[in-house]
Amino acid sequence: MLLEVKNLSTEFQLKRGIIKAVDDISFTLDKGEILAIVGESGSGKSVTSHSIMGLLQKPGRISGGEILFKSRNLNKLSRKELQKIRGNQISMIFQEPMTSLNPVWRIKDQIIESITTHMQVSQKEALARTIAMLDTVGIPSPAQRANDYPHQMSGGMRQRVMTAMALACGPELLIADEPTTALDVTIQAQILELLYRMREKFQMAVLLITHDLGVVSEAADRVIVMYCGKIMEEADVRSLFTRPLHPYTVGLLQSIPQIDDDSDKRLYMIKGMVPNPLTMPPGCPFSDRCDHSMERCTKEMPELKEIAGQKVRCFLFEEGEGGGLGAK
Repeated sequence: MLLEVKNLSTEFQLKRGIIKAVDDISFTLDKGEILAIVGESGSGKSVTSHSIMGLLQKPGRISGGEILFKSRNLNKLSRKELQKIRGNQISMIFQEPMTSLNPVWRIKDQIIESITTHMQVSQKEALARTIAMLDTVGIPSPAQRANDYPHQMSGGMRQRVMTAMALACGPELLIADEPTTALDVTIQAQILELLYRMREKFQMAVLLITHDLGVVSEAADRVIVMYCGKIMEEADVRSLFTRPLHPYTVGLLQSIPQIDDDSDKRLYMIKGMVPNPLTMPPGCPFSDRCDHSMERCTKEMPELKEIAGQKVRCFLFEEGEGGGLGAK
């Protein structure tokens, strides 16, 4: 077991009240596995990744649970100990490379700094490793492009640079936070193919944070569906797409445009809005938007139960039963 998140809760203490951005979630990630966390904006996906990396900004804080990386609790490590792991054994590709890269530093200098921080190598060796990594992630003429500044590269190239920087020290776990956002479809496919190849080449685990189920279907082995800080469903990628259990998962899948659908029907849209995080309903947070909501749903929070190898948080399914709302 490479990563084990146990009962993790992360909250933001505001003047108006406390927001539970991540609410008692647990999951595991094995070496060489790609685990995707999906959900709408505000579901807690990115907060989960920042909690693991120890990058929460005030007023955010981890209020409970454990984050075990190779059996070490990251929550208990000092800032100095965490810095030795972050960028070395655990790396992260951030959502917007233009804001993550330093605009006044050349590409090579930024990657070299990451390498020399964690590895005992000379500047010459670090430069050679930098050029090799740029070549690995598919940047043409890497020795020449290493001298560029971020603004001289396209969005897709900057994302490749971020990937090269994240992989430069050979991490065992790569966290990719919305790595294909704002990229066109062709570049998205290239970045996903790159992540898949890097997983195969370096045998690293990948935690993929995304709202795009199309991305999930192409890249992931397992999927976690989050809503309002809670895990609503967990399954292997094939089961999720062929036999979704939770009504929220079904709604997300029905919202995907189908290339072979030539009907004039309007694209499905989940009704209602995500509840205000400061005034969360007492029961299931999805109850106001669910077509299958019962009175019980508005008063009680369902437990996350295992149903035929999948996990689902819904009163429609009792242990060992349930055929899947969206079964095809």
